[in-house]
Amino acid sequence: MRSQSKRPAVGVLVYFAVAFCLGLYFTFAAVQGDYGLFRRAEITAEADTLRAERDRLRAEVARMENLTRRLSDAYLDLDLLDQQARDILGLLRHDEIVIR
Repeated sequence: MRSQSKRPAVGVLVYFAVAFCLGLYFTFAAVQGDYGLFRRAEITAEADTLRAERDRLRAEVARMENLTRRLSDAYLDLDLLDQQARDILGLLRHDEIVIR
């Protein structure tokens, strides 16, 4: 009788090598892929930036609507009208001194 060596079978090694490579591929895809963790973090950061931009634009629209309402026929703000006349038309009152 010959003694058999305790060498692993080639099929088992190939099976584990293929399983290991597939595991590496799916791990890489889960982290770096189009739907991976890094892409999710980018999308979250972009969504936060867009929300901040949206809130800034909403505040500006509200400010513009307020100014428009204050200059409408139904509601006239004399201080705003005076400011606009000074800024746009360059009007002054008789008791003011202009320093340039």
